[in-house]
Amino acid sequence: MMDYLRGRAVAVTPGDRSHLTLEVNGVGYELQIPSQLARELARAGEGNCRIFTHLQLREDQLVLYGFGSAAERDLFRQLVGVTGVGNQLALAAIDALGVRRLAEAIASEDTAAIARVPGIGPKTAERMALELKKQLADWAPAPSERAEPEAVPNPAIREEVGLTLSALGYSNDEIEQAIAAVAANAEIAASTDADSWIRGAIAWLSERS
Repeated sequence: MMDYLRGRAVAVTPGDRSHLTLEVNGVGYELQIPSQLARELARAGEGNCRIFTHLQLREDQLVLYGFGSAAERDLFRQLVGVTGVGNQLALAAIDALGVRRLAEAIASEDTAAIARVPGIGPKTAERMALELKKQLADWAPAPSERAEPEAVPNPAIREEVGLTLSALGYSNDEIEQAIAAVAANAEIAASTDADSWIRGAIAWLSERS
């Protein structure tokens, strides 16, 4: 089973049905991706990234879907298992609310929030909450623990930061901690310049050594 692909984003087509062409070892894979991820990759330009995948077998073709995180991909799989929720509607829900907010809305049966997604009416929102609230209960933090989503670099920048720090001898744990720390810096978090993220991460790691 394919879990993810790591390669170079050579073409991104934003839109209602956004697509990414990812080159891996000389082979170009076409993936349908969420619009938000398409916008992030388009801003970043060509670069290496890791895309988590979901392969769907249809009667006449194979369709490969791509996501920026495993959580996003796993939530998509949960959503398409709901009666009446297809792939496009699941992508629209993830795009509209994001993983954390959508999981919280389903787990707390906030059908009003779910129904704000284009294409999802009250009945479908109720069905999503009914069928998935138990499965997604662990996804939503307790009320006292809820916080605004943290800023994170887009997949291409994360990949470049990781490769650079790894080449400098830092461990995966150190790299993830550094990225999280840099994301707390509002100025850097708003930047799409990989060098800014790398400089910030190295500075943070140097202070800890």
